[in-house]
Amino acid sequence: MAVDEPLSQIFRDAMEGLPSVSEKTMMGGVCFFVNDHMVGGAHRDKSGRRLFMFRVGLGNVARAEAIGGGEKLVQGGRHMRGFYFVEAEDCAPDRFANWLSLAVSHALSLPPKEPKSCAQRPLLPMPTPS
Repeated sequence: MAVDEPLSQIFRDAMEGLPSVSEKTMMGGVCFFVNDHMVGGAHRDKSGRRLFMFRVGLGNVARAEAIGGGEKLVQGGRHMRGFYFVEAEDCAPDRFANWLSLAVSHALSLPPKEPKSCAQRPLLPMPTPS
């Protein structure tokens, strides 16, 4: 998978103005977050398909299926419940807006994440001098 910058820019522009938006390069593309909760992302897979990915959550599967055009995300042979891929070429602006709205509403419904501190991270054993 590879970062598809023009596709990522479409996602980035659509997220503009939302609270606490951030992005990270991960899962083979660029993922976007609201309040540290993943909304979705954009990438190009190994076959060259340009894809949007949306995290809609388990409670919104029926609504996601009603929007249409999505395929359930499978990664490493494992079904990632509540995540969908939507082919960019088949995703008209109104369909993209519906997917994004559902994913953003899911992210905003989640409780705030606790900030990670150094104390929460496991300590690595120190090498012993020989």
